[in-house]
Amino acid sequence: MPDQTIPVLSADDMPDWVERARTLSEALPFMQRYDKRTVVVKYGGHAMGDEALGIEFARDIVLLKQSGINPVVVHGGGPQIGAMLKRLGIKSEFAAGLRITDKATVEIVEMVLAGSINKQIVSQLNRAGGRAIGLSGKDGNLIIARKVEQRLRDPDSNIEKLVDLGFVGEPVRINTEVLDVIQKSDIIPVIAPIGISPEGDTYNINADTAAGAIAAAMKAKRLLLLTDVSGVLDKQGRLMAELSVDEARRLMTDGTITGGMIPKLETCIDAVESGVEAVVVLDGRVPHAVLVELFTEHGAGTLIQK
Repeated sequence: MPDQTIPVLSADDMPDWVERARTLSEALPFMQRYDKRTVVVKYGGHAMGDEALGIEFARDIVLLKQSGINPVVVHGGGPQIGAMLKRLGIKSEFAAGLRITDKATVEIVEMVLAGSINKQIVSQLNRAGGRAIGLSGKDGNLIIARKVEQRLRDPDSNIEKLVDLGFVGEPVRINTEVLDVIQKSDIIPVIAPIGISPEGDTYNINADTAAGAIAAAMKAKRLLLLTDVSGVLDKQGRLMAELSVDEARRLMTDGTITGGMIPKLETCIDAVESGVEAVVVLDGRVPHAVLVELFTEHGAGTLIQK
């Protein structure tokens, strides 16, 4: 009788389609972990300006929605705003490195964020097979904001003074009714970080801050902050895979964390303490970073949780 033994393929001999099927099978428990849960993704940095990465990002977000997850995309657009202001001949003023947003500037900010950038992301998601809708924080009073009060200390006199940044705001309330309705459908919301005050003033809000506030209000399972670095690094420049809130605070105090990573970590801490299960800082320039983080054991970037 002929030998009926089925040969076992090694990883090197395995056809591509078999390897893909195994990858999908291994992702199943992670898909179940996030089933019907909200994942807020802050999309920005150089990844947003790269067309190829933008197409891959759109496919990944549509895949999340098709997998039963409720993704919410919040985007930035600093470089695009700067380019448009330069194109229109509007000179920006800065105080201690922070852009002062006057009435003319905030109109351009809203035009770029809620207009061209927002609709470009919506179009990419729709081309990838999803159904996306663009919103700003003014739609449905989604983001109620107030003026940011920025205090800076003069290095020479050591005197602290209040700097007026103009129409730069911070969220004080997130009205989730619109998002609650959208998430019961097959539509993916894409949100521009523009807020409105009770008096009707328009405010430009940092995209990380807006995403953190929305994630907290939605009690999101995860908040993903896509950046231009691999995550939070130690003093030797090595990636730290996980941090507790207390560890994150200590790293900011002892000087390990400096510069632009400090406000990102502050957003992470605020989000976790406000009900988000965990926040991940990861490199948006890495292809499929969102899928690697959510659907694999090792994840990507730095995870911050209680």
